[in-house]
Amino acid sequence: MTLHAELYFSFRSPYSYLSVGRYRAMAEEYDLEIALKPVYPLAIRQPDFFERNHPNWLGYTMRDMMRVAQFHGIPFGAPRPDPIVQNIMTREIAEDQPRIRRVTRMGQAAARRGKGLVFAAEAGRMIWGGQEGWDEGGHLERALEAAGLDASEIAAEIEAEVEALDAEIAANQSSLEAAGHWGVPTLVFEGEPFFGQDRIDMVKWRMEQKGLARR
Repeated sequence: MTLHAELYFSFRSPYSYLSVGRYRAMAEEYDLEIALKPVYPLAIRQPDFFERNHPNWLGYTMRDMMRVAQFHGIPFGAPRPDPIVQNIMTREIAEDQPRIRRVTRMGQAAARRGKGLVFAAEAGRMIWGGQEGWDEGGHLERALEAAGLDASEIAAEIEAEVEALDAEIAANQSSLEAAGHWGVPTLVFEGEPFFGQDRIDMVKWRMEQKGLARR
Protein backbone atom coordinates (compact mmCIF):
# COMPACT_ATOMS: atom_id res chain seq x y z
CA MET A 1 0.00 0.00 0.00
CA THR A 2 1.42 3.35 -1.06
CA LEU A 3 1.90 5.77 1.83
CA HIS A 4 1.40 9.51 1.36
CA ALA A 5 2.98 12.52 3.04
CA GLU A 6 3.44 16.25 2.45
CA LEU A 7 6.74 18.11 2.66
CA TYR A 8 6.51 21.82 3.49
CA PHE A 9 9.55 23.42 1.92
CA SER A 10 11.21 26.79 1.31
CA PHE A 11 13.77 27.34 -1.44
CA ARG A 12 15.60 29.81 0.82
CA SER A 13 15.83 27.44 3.77
CA PRO A 14 19.18 25.64 4.00
CA TYR A 15 17.64 22.97 6.20
CA SER A 16 14.92 22.39 3.60
CA TYR A 17 17.69 21.77 1.08
CA LEU A 18 19.53 19.48 3.51
CA SER A 19 16.39 17.37 3.87
CA VAL A 20 14.89 17.25 0.40
CA GLY A 21 17.46 15.00 -1.25
CA ARG A 22 17.07 12.44 1.52
CA TYR A 23 13.29 12.57 1.28
CA ARG A 24 13.58 12.15 -2.48
CA ALA A 25 15.77 9.08 -1.98
CA MET A 26 13.25 7.66 0.49
CA ALA A 27 10.40 8.12 -1.98
CA GLU A 28 12.42 6.40 -4.68
CA GLU A 29 13.33 3.44 -2.46
CA TYR A 30 9.98 2.91 -0.76
CA ASP A 31 6.36 2.72 -1.83
CA LEU A 32 5.85 6.31 -0.77
CA GLU A 33 4.60 9.51 -2.38
CA ILE A 34 5.73 12.81 -0.91
CA ALA A 35 3.86 15.85 -2.19
CA LEU A 36 5.84 19.07 -2.13
CA LYS A 37 4.11 22.03 -0.49
CA PRO A 38 6.23 25.12 -1.23
CA VAL A 39 5.94 28.10 1.09
CA TYR A 40 7.53 31.51 1.04
CA PRO A 41 10.39 31.92 3.54
CA LEU A 42 10.21 33.85 6.78
CA ALA A 43 11.90 36.79 5.08
CA ILE A 44 8.72 37.21 3.03
CA ARG A 45 6.16 36.21 5.65
CA GLN A 46 7.84 37.94 8.61
CA PRO A 47 10.30 40.54 7.24
CA ASP A 48 11.43 41.63 10.72
CA PHE A 49 12.29 38.07 11.81
CA PHE A 50 16.05 38.45 11.23
CA GLU A 51 16.18 41.84 12.92
CA ARG A 52 14.63 40.33 16.08
CA ASN A 53 16.95 37.33 16.39
CA HIS A 54 19.60 36.88 19.05
CA PRO A 55 23.04 38.08 17.83
CA ASN A 56 24.38 34.52 18.05
CA TRP A 57 21.62 33.10 15.83
CA LEU A 58 23.27 33.67 12.46
CA GLY A 59 26.72 32.45 13.46
CA TYR A 60 25.42 29.27 15.05
CA THR A 61 23.07 28.54 12.15
CA MET A 62 25.90 28.90 9.62
CA ARG A 63 28.12 26.55 11.62
CA ASP A 64 25.35 24.01 12.07
CA MET A 65 24.19 23.88 8.46
CA MET A 66 27.76 23.34 7.25
CA ARG A 67 28.40 20.45 9.64
CA VAL A 68 25.04 18.84 8.75
CA ALA A 69 26.08 18.97 5.10
CA GLN A 70 29.50 17.51 5.91
CA PHE A 71 27.98 14.77 8.08
CA HIS A 72 25.67 13.62 5.27
CA GLY A 73 28.09 14.29 2.40
CA ILE A 74 25.77 16.85 0.79
CA PRO A 75 27.31 19.54 -1.47
CA PHE A 76 26.81 22.88 0.25
CA GLY A 77 27.67 26.52 -0.35
CA ALA A 78 26.17 29.94 0.24
CA PRO A 79 23.67 30.85 -2.51
CA ARG A 80 25.05 33.04 -5.26
CA PRO A 81 22.90 35.09 -5.36
CA ASP A 82 20.76 34.85 -2.25
CA PRO A 83 17.17 33.97 -3.22
CA ILE A 84 16.14 36.89 -0.99
CA VAL A 85 17.10 40.48 -1.73
CA GLN A 86 18.30 41.74 1.65
CA ASN A 87 20.61 44.41 3.05
CA ILE A 88 23.26 42.32 4.80
CA MET A 89 24.34 45.17 7.08
CA THR A 90 20.88 46.15 8.34
CA ARG A 91 19.12 42.80 7.63
CA GLU A 92 16.32 44.80 6.01
CA ILE A 93 14.29 42.82 3.47
CA ALA A 94 13.56 44.50 0.14
CA GLU A 95 9.95 44.84 -0.95
CA ASP A 96 10.62 43.49 -4.45
CA GLN A 97 11.64 39.82 -4.39
CA PRO A 98 11.87 38.48 -7.94
CA ARG A 99 14.16 35.49 -7.33
CA ILE A 100 12.35 33.76 -4.48
CA ARG A 101 8.94 34.40 -6.01
CA ARG A 102 9.95 32.94 -9.35
CA VAL A 103 11.49 29.74 -7.99
CA THR A 104 8.69 29.20 -5.45
CA ARG A 105 6.05 29.60 -8.14
CA MET A 106 7.99 27.13 -10.28
CA GLY A 107 7.91 24.74 -7.34
CA GLN A 108 4.17 25.12 -6.97
CA ALA A 109 3.63 24.61 -10.71
CA ALA A 110 5.75 21.45 -10.48
CA ALA A 111 3.77 20.34 -7.41
CA ARG A 112 0.54 20.70 -9.40
CA ARG A 113 1.90 17.98 -11.66
CA GLY A 114 3.18 15.71 -8.89
CA LYS A 115 6.80 16.59 -9.71
CA GLY A 116 7.52 19.04 -6.92
CA LEU A 117 9.83 16.87 -4.84
CA VAL A 118 12.24 16.14 -7.68
CA PHE A 119 12.24 19.76 -8.85
CA ALA A 120 12.91 21.00 -5.31
CA ALA A 121 15.83 18.58 -4.94
CA GLU A 122 17.33 19.62 -8.29
CA ALA A 123 16.77 23.36 -7.82
CA GLY A 124 17.87 23.17 -4.19
CA ARG A 125 21.19 21.67 -5.23
CA MET A 126 21.71 24.56 -7.64
CA ILE A 127 20.84 27.20 -5.05
CA TRP A 128 22.69 25.69 -2.07
CA GLY A 129 25.20 23.42 -3.78
CA GLY A 130 27.53 26.14 -5.01
CA GLN A 131 26.07 26.88 -8.44
CA GLU A 132 26.88 30.53 -9.17
CA GLY A 133 24.15 32.37 -11.03
CA TRP A 134 21.56 29.67 -10.36
CA ASP A 135 18.76 32.11 -11.20
CA GLU A 136 19.84 32.65 -14.80
CA GLY A 137 21.54 30.80 -17.63
CA GLY A 138 18.84 28.15 -17.85
CA HIS A 139 19.73 26.42 -14.57
CA LEU A 140 16.19 26.36 -13.18
CA GLU A 141 14.88 25.27 -16.57
CA ARG A 142 17.24 22.30 -16.42
CA ALA A 143 15.93 21.49 -12.94
CA LEU A 144 12.40 21.46 -14.37
CA GLU A 145 13.49 19.18 -17.19
CA ALA A 146 15.23 16.85 -14.72
CA ALA A 147 11.83 16.52 -13.04
CA GLY A 148 10.28 15.52 -16.37
CA LEU A 149 8.59 18.87 -16.95
CA ASP A 150 8.32 21.16 -19.96
CA ALA A 151 10.28 24.27 -18.95
CA SER A 152 8.57 26.52 -21.48
CA GLU A 153 5.14 25.40 -20.27
CA ILE A 154 6.06 26.16 -16.66
CA ALA A 155 7.57 29.54 -17.61
CA ALA A 156 4.32 30.53 -19.32
CA GLU A 157 2.26 29.30 -16.37
CA ILE A 158 4.14 31.25 -13.71
CA GLU A 159 3.71 34.41 -15.77
CA ALA A 160 0.01 33.89 -16.51
CA GLU A 161 -1.14 32.52 -13.13
CA VAL A 162 0.70 34.61 -10.54
CA GLU A 163 -2.33 35.20 -8.32
CA ALA A 164 -3.50 31.58 -8.45
CA LEU A 165 -0.05 30.21 -7.68
CA ASP A 166 0.47 32.63 -4.81
CA ALA A 167 -2.93 31.69 -3.41
CA GLU A 168 -1.92 28.02 -3.49
CA ILE A 169 1.40 28.84 -1.80
CA ALA A 170 -0.46 30.78 0.92
CA ALA A 171 -2.81 27.81 1.33
CA ASN A 172 0.24 25.58 1.83
CA GLN A 173 1.34 27.78 4.73
CA SER A 174 -2.13 27.65 6.23
CA SER A 175 -2.16 23.86 5.92
CA LEU A 176 1.22 23.64 7.62
CA GLU A 177 -0.04 25.70 10.54
CA ALA A 178 -3.24 23.65 10.72
CA ALA A 179 -1.07 20.52 10.95
CA GLY A 180 0.63 21.89 14.05
CA HIS A 181 3.78 23.70 12.90
CA TRP A 182 4.88 26.89 11.15
CA GLY A 183 8.45 26.34 9.96
CA VAL A 184 10.28 24.35 7.32
CA PRO A 185 11.20 21.71 6.52
CA THR A 186 8.20 19.98 8.01
CA LEU A 187 6.95 16.63 6.77
CA VAL A 188 3.35 15.81 7.66
CA PHE A 189 2.38 12.14 7.67
CA GLU A 190 -1.17 11.15 8.58
CA GLY A 191 -1.67 14.50 10.29
CA GLU A 192 1.52 14.27 12.37
CA PRO A 193 4.16 16.98 11.77
CA PHE A 194 7.89 16.24 11.85
CA PHE A 195 9.90 19.48 11.85
CA GLY A 196 13.55 19.69 10.82
CA GLN A 197 16.10 17.85 8.71
CA ASP A 198 17.00 15.81 11.79
CA ARG A 199 13.61 14.07 11.96
CA ILE A 200 13.96 11.95 8.84
CA ASP A 201 14.88 8.76 10.70
CA MET A 202 11.92 9.31 12.99
CA VAL A 203 9.65 9.83 9.98
CA LYS A 204 10.84 6.51 8.55
CA TRP A 205 10.28 4.80 11.92
CA ARG A 206 6.71 6.09 12.05
CA MET A 207 6.04 5.06 8.45
CA GLU A 208 7.39 1.58 9.11
CA GLN A 209 4.76 1.27 11.83
CA LYS A 210 2.19 1.99 9.12
CA GLY A 211 3.52 -0.58 6.66
CA LEU A 212 6.26 1.24 4.75
CA ALA A 213 7.63 -1.20 2.18
CA ARG A 214 10.37 -1.13 -0.41
CA ARG A 215 9.35 -0.73 -4.02
